[in-house]
Amino acid sequence: MIPGTSYGTITHIARNGATMRPIEFPSSSIVSLLRRRKIATMPELMEALGTRARRTVFRRLKELSYRTSYSHRGRFYTLDDVAEFDERGLWAYEEVWFSIHGTLLSTAAATVESGDVGYFVEELDNRLHVGTKDALRKLVQDTRLRREPVAGRYLYCSGEAEVARQQVLGRQALLAEPGVAGSLPDDNIMPDELRAAIVLFFSLLDEKQRRLYAGLEALKTGRGGDARIAELLGLDRGTVARGRRELLEQEVDGGRVRKKGGGRKPVEKKPQK
Repeated sequence: MIPGTSYGTITHIARNGATMRPIEFPSSSIVSLLRRRKIATMPELMEALGTRARRTVFRRLKELSYRTSYSHRGRFYTLDDVAEFDERGLWAYEEVWFSIHGTLLSTAAATVESGDVGYFVEELDNRLHVGTKDALRKLVQDTRLRREPVAGRYLYCSGEAEVARQQVLGRQALLAEPGVAGSLPDDNIMPDELRAAIVLFFSLLDEKQRRLYAGLEALKTGRGGDARIAELLGLDRGTVARGRRELLEQEVDGGRVRKKGGGRKPVEKKPQK
């Protein structure tokens, strides 16, 4: 036996009743595979052990410090000494995400609990790189988290009442501040000086910059953002939506104002007679 290596054994009984030599499944096979490939699926772990039994793999995994991915429905496995978790407790390899908190439910709960201003769904999606709507709904049903109406949307907060109250207050203060951190204040509380400054700044931009700025503010505003920003800046709602899509899809040409082929058609010069 290799020192420090655990073996699982399966004893087979021959047809004549004689006991055959037990089959050994060393956990070192899993360690070797995961250190070499970083992550692996259950079929790959079964192949490494030379077994068709998932139960055998799980017995060997229990002897190791391992993690399952919170993305891809937990299909991938890794070892703690392979993962390189960042300050948020997250690690990704080939777009497969792992967390020190384990499952998506636990990771979403821990992330929301530690947030100073709570999370809207799309913010948590961006932070965890997966869809979190169903997980958040489950956490609220289980009273592990709360959701509070803020600015026409649901803000997901701590399950502790006082912590949730502080998160809501922090979010409301953030939304009242113009800038990248929050959306523009509601029309009924926006100072005239700020409105005038926005209009002046907007007038100095070229066509593409106006479209992208409007799209950015619509993204920060959330639901109904296209209509609100279009009204504020005097734009067509479709123009705002186009700018928003370009930012989300990262289809921004740094050198062109319009897409190739846009604008007025060139005038053909007729040859002199």
